[in-house]
Amino acid sequence: MSEKKPVGLAIVWLVPAVGAAIFVTVQCFSFLNDYVRSGGTMQAITFGPAELWAISIVYGAWVIPPLLALAARRATDWAMLVIGGLLFAMSTLGGVWDGLRDGGHLVGLELLAVTLPGAVAVIMSWRHIRSN
Repeated sequence: MSEKKPVGLAIVWLVPAVGAAIFVTVQCFSFLNDYVRSGGTMQAITFGPAELWAISIVYGAWVIPPLLALAARRATDWAMLVIGGLLFAMSTLGGVWDGLRDGGHLVGLELLAVTLPGAVAVIMSWRHIRSN
């Protein structure tokens, strides 16, 4: 196996990870914009410790598929596909749900920043596994 393949696959998995970070940043600023526009009359979103930990774990888990890609073993390739596929599916569903609730622009951003590169990463991972 070529040394360039695992690095390329890791980079492909980093793109939806960056897209997820961009999405959640834009989502936070969209909420802040709506809050300021309402003059502070809109109910603020509050998170407890459990929710903050869950959000941190989910978005932090996006580094796992690129790290598994760098290991370049059969078992880690399958783990990369399964974990990355779950993150891709959960982020897509959650992002579309949040976008429908908070504004259509967020749906478009989710589909462009996470779903499209995530689908490419899943397809490339599957092709990588099949070729080895």
